[in-house]
Amino acid sequence: MLSIKGLSKTFGKVAAVSNLDLEVSKGEVFGLLGANGAGKTTTMRVLATMLTPTAGSAAVNGFDLLKSPEDVRRSVGLLFGGDTGLYERLTARENIMYFAELNDVETDVAQQRIDELGKVFNFTEFLDKPTGKLSKGTRQKVALARAIVHRPPLMMLDEPMVGLDVTARRDVEEFILFLRSQGQTIMVSDHALSVIERLCGRVAILSKGTLIELGTIPELCEKHNTNSLEETFFKLAEGEERQ
Repeated sequence: MLSIKGLSKTFGKVAAVSNLDLEVSKGEVFGLLGANGAGKTTTMRVLATMLTPTAGSAAVNGFDLLKSPEDVRRSVGLLFGGDTGLYERLTARENIMYFAELNDVETDVAQQRIDELGKVFNFTEFLDKPTGKLSKGTRQKVALARAIVHRPPLMMLDEPMVGLDVTARRDVEEFILFLRSQGQTIMVSDHALSVIERLCGRVAILSKGTLIELGTIPELCEKHNTNSLEETFFKLAEGEERQ
């Protein structure tokens, strides 16, 4: 589903991502972890064709990042936490419909999916209200629905829980678990490591743009003699700081 080989992205003299190799299989929920500035968001932006790689290659759903960028974009659903990028004067339904149309989803199919997503994320009552008047948590739900309405083969969720209350976080977690049960491929990044531990089969840990660990959570815990992903992560982070 996703193949990354020697991927690098520099900004001037700063290497945001350096020689990254990763393989993510179809149906896998894969965690991308690291402290702020580790290269997680840059990696996702490159994979979504928002940034051009400095070196290396990647393929999404069989499409080469540089040779077939339009096909890659159709194959990806992308959500960035924090700034949802919604059009505040448009209703939630209009925001989601706009992105469905950009991805060639037929109108009647899109309307059905929007209604389904409204029920899944418990914001049906807000579908026809301007997003500028919605709470931060509800806007985040709308942004997530917008990212997946075209049912892309690969979903990339960068801090999808940002701004959500406990109930909304549970809705999103349960939806991701449902998608996993349906064979959906998902790459997710979140600072709440307990969330990653519940959702992901394998994780990659980045530091300063470089891959420093890769494996299943039990494998990493056994390797580093730890009891949880959080303990493993902080043990590795302390090791990086001493270098």
